[in-house]
Amino acid sequence: MWILIFCMKTETEKMIKGTGIDIVEIKRMEHWLSDVKLLERFFHAGEISYSLSKGKSAAQSLAVRFAAKEAFGKALGTGMKNISLNDIMVYNDENGRPDIKLSGSAKKMLEESGADKVHVSLSHEKENAVAMVILEEA
Repeated sequence: MWILIFCMKTETEKMIKGTGIDIVEIKRMEHWLSDVKLLERFFHAGEISYSLSKGKSAAQSLAVRFAAKEAFGKALGTGMKNISLNDIMVYNDENGRPDIKLSGSAKKMLEESGADKVHVSLSHEKENAVAMVILEEA
């Protein structure tokens, strides 16, 4: 006897379109702090001002945000090809929860992927910062 099982997406189900994870050594970001042009090349203005406001934790803040950008590219499955890193802004909402705001090239790549929601998780410990991104189709 054969049993056929059909998997269909219902209206309330969500589908994961991609996942990505990245790790960055915090020390790598310490020398970036003195190079404004480098910061502006890789980070959104909002990320730069937020990270610099963290004082001694500025490099840690930059590292975890850079990891999130790389994880986003991995979740897309394209890496950072055709994406300007400063089109990705990693921020914390009013409750401290990390989130990602996309514009320009990054927003276009998300739309082309078929995903419409980005989930991000950030963490750092001693020398390293790590981020995970999940792309979801609602």
